[in-house]
This record gives sequence, structure tokens and C-alpha cells, in this order.
Amino acid sequence: MANQSSLSGLLLLEFTEVRELQILHFLVFLVLYLATLTGNLLIISAVAFDHRLHTPMYLFLMNLAIQDLGAVAVIMPKSMANSLLNTRHISYFGCVAQVFFLFLFLSSDIYLLTAMAYDRYVAICNPLQYEMVMNKQVCIKMIAGVWTAGLLQGSFHAAGTFATPFCSTVVNQFFCEVPVILKISCSDLNLPEIGAIVFSAVISLGCFVFVIITYVHIFTAVLRMPSVQGRQKAFSTCLPHLIVFSTFLSTGTFAYMKPIHDAPSNLDLALTVIYSMVPPMMNPLIYSIRNKEIKMSISKLLGLKHLPKNASFGF
Repeated sequence: MANQSSLSGLLLLEFTEVRELQILHFLVFLVLYLATLTGNLLIISAVAFDHRLHTPMYLFLMNLAIQDLGAVAVIMPKSMANSLLNTRHISYFGCVAQVFFLFLFLSSDIYLLTAMAYDRYVAICNPLQYEMVMNKQVCIKMIAGVWTAGLLQGSFHAAGTFATPFCSTVVNQFFCEVPVILKISCSDLNLPEIGAIVFSAVISLGCFVFVIITYVHIFTAVLRMPSVQGRQKAFSTCLPHLIVFSTFLSTGTFAYMKPIHDAPSNLDLALTVIYSMVPPMMNPLIYSIRNKEIKMSISKLLGLKHLPKNASFGF
């Protein structure tokens, strides 16, 4: 069956058999994809071309935007193409690539958001030591570590997921999601992938505990600030980060830990969309709408002389 799957490929979930609704699905995904693409590319360009933004916080933000672009590029174009061409097919190696790259980008997201929490901790709790602690070399090592860990996670999950043959070619999800693929495995107990999932869960739990402890210290320090404006600025940079991290981790954990049913449910689809598509689309909005430096840099990049105070560039 493994050889047959590698030759014939797999069949992804079809949202609907009605042709008009397939076109609607394509158009909705296209709008979401272009919005995500535009927002993240603007942030990447703003940080890359503005030397004033070459600081740890903005370099982390640029890498987060790159990871978000990668995550949506792994799943959305294939789903859109299938709807447009009225097909469900994905090649076996295309499915392997989806698992590998999705875990590469999503796990890197978790590690990078954890590193960003530490960056905010140093900046707020130890501002006088910030430049010494978060220097260029440390920043580069942290970013390299994030990508290396993501690469290893992607490799472990891709190898573990496809270590056993499949007894079906029907994947009840609109992309190759690991729990759904394990459901069609001929083995009732895929030890390599279960081990990889448990390992990822332990690491993610450790990141979550670290972020929570970090923010306890951050909020304690913020509440002691005598300036109301200083407290508002600190909360405006910390709360969005905490919300993004909590939403992404909680929905992703629930999607991977809940029982997988034989037939797809609306809850399964909703959870998958929330953890895989919503954060990449919302991150540019969350991290830029109140960030004066980012907005000024984007306005300069776009050749805008006057920037409205409440501008959010439509994303």
C-alpha cells in the first residue's frame, strides 16, 4: 500500500462538490492569502531596508513574518489550486513536503515567540543591561537556534509520519495534517511519530511555562512604573505577543491531542484554520497597528510623505 500511495498520491478533503462554492472557496482563500502575503512582506521590507529597525525586537519580528509566509505558502496555494481545478489530488511526496515544511515553520514560530518574550523581559526588567545582554551575536545565535530547532522538528515529524504504510488514500483535511494522516496508517501504533508528537508537546509546554513566568515578571515590573504612558507602551508591546502565543499554542495543542473521527467535523476544520492560517494573517496587524516605528518605515518605503496617525495599511 505504501508503494501504491507513492504512485497514485493521496486525496485531500473537498469542501464542497458544488462548482460555484468551489470557486467561492478559491476566492476567499485567495483574498486571505494575498492579505497575509502583503502584510508580512511589508514588515519584512520595512525591517530589512530601515537600518533604524535593525534591533533584536524587529529582527525577531522580521523572522516571524518569514515563518508566517512560509506556513501559509505550504497549505493555501495547493488548496486553492485543487478548488479551482476541481480536484482533490496531492502527490505522496507533496504530502511529505507539507508535513515537513509546516512543522518547520510552525514549530519555529513557537520558539521565536518564546525568544521574543525573553527579549521583552530583558528590555523591561533590565533596561540598563539590554544592549549588553541582547547584543548582535546573541540575537543571531537565538535566530539560528530557532531555525535549526524548527528544521529538526520538521524532519522528525516527516520521517515519523510516513514511516508506516497507509491503508487508505483519503485524508480528511484540506492539507496533510499529521493526526489525520496517522488515522489512515495501517499501524495502530506509529511509535516514531507518537514519540515525535510527545517530544514536541513537552518542548511546547516548556516554552509555554517559560513565557508565562517571563510575563509574570514583566507585568510585575510594568505595574511598578510611575509613568502611565510607560505602562501603556509596555502593555501595548507585550499583550499582543501574549495573545498570539496563547491562541496559537492552545488551538494547535487541542487540534493535535483531540480524538480524530472517521468523518471530518466543522470543529476540526475551525481549529485547523485558527492555528494554521489566522496567526500568519493577524500578526502583521497585531504587531504594526500600534507600532510607530514600523508604520513610519512602511510609509517611507511606500513613498508616503504624510502618515495618518491611526493608519494600519489595511492589514
